[in-house]
Amino acid sequence: MSDPVRSKKLKISAEDASRTSNGISYTIKKHRRAKYMRLSVYPDGRVVLTLPYWVAKYKGKDYVEEKREWILEQIKNYEKKQEGKITLTRTDYLRHKEAARKLITERVAYFNQFYNFSYKRISVKDTRTMWGSCSAKGNLNFNYKLLFLTPEQRDYVIVHELCHLKELNHSRRFWDLVRQQVPNMEQIKKELRTKKIL
Repeated sequence: MSDPVRSKKLKISAEDASRTSNGISYTIKKHRRAKYMRLSVYPDGRVVLTLPYWVAKYKGKDYVEEKREWILEQIKNYEKKQEGKITLTRTDYLRHKEAARKLITERVAYFNQFYNFSYKRISVKDTRTMWGSCSAKGNLNFNYKLLFLTPEQRDYVIVHELCHLKELNHSRRFWDLVRQQVPNMEQIKKELRTKKIL
């Protein structure tokens, strides 16, 4: 988000510098074609001050101090939006896929000592909408991002999908099966609702 000061996309000069003012770290970028001072706050917390080439940097510091409350508000808003999000890249998937497969396979085997259900295949995928699924053919599919949940949350998802091998629905019989190994499942379900897969 940017302070509503008139601006346009400009060619960046080589003269960039980092500054700190009243507890706020920011980067100064000077542009030869800029006509106004402009503040931008980014989701990763970076604060960038764009200055016309002829404006002294000390004036930029005054501007940052003047806009301090606005900057802090934008940073806080971004932090709220990021709460509960698990954001990873394709590279992360390739790096962690096998570790996730090993852990998930071990936990499926552990819980299936109790249930003794038959299944065909365990797949680990990079999905954005589900933590796991169970097919009518008896295949278990899991999101590799289970690796980044707490052990209790991870085990709940695994037990959930394992129990679908017996009950491919969400009936009372299904939830009774899950509760046998995850007695606190209601609390864990609430926790997972706050998690966003990205």
